[in-house]
Amino acid sequence: MGWNFKRDDGKMMSEINITPLTDVMLVLLVIFMVTTPLIMAESFKIKLPKAVSADAEPGKGLTVAISETGRLNINGKDVAKDELYGIFKREFLSGGKDKSVVVRADGGARHAVVVDVLDAAKAAGAIKLSIATERKKN
Repeated sequence: MGWNFKRDDGKMMSEINITPLTDVMLVLLVIFMVTTPLIMAESFKIKLPKAVSADAEPGKGLTVAISETGRLNINGKDVAKDELYGIFKREFLSGGKDKSVVVRADGGARHAVVVDVLDAAKAAGAIKLSIATERKKN
């Protein structure tokens, strides 16, 4: 049995069925939409300190992650400590984000690094400063 490339009226069929291609592309789109936030969240792991009064804060403003070793990360991008003020000032002046900063510091991070981040944010014009914690189980 051979292939039939002709339509009923005897002419050659010249169109390509793109339905399988569309299905594959939609599946890939869904996979990328689901995995991108997981990849972009942080470039290093942080163990947040635990507190009874921990509140869930939505991801508004700038999020600064501080690792146990003192590495700094602002909204997924590694930065040096001396760049903090300039980045905060530029973000606050752009007007795209509100003037709030959430510090996600590892429980073993040095207190001096956390204070430096909070100080740079306040000097750059931050209105709301928050420190992220995990809820302590009773």
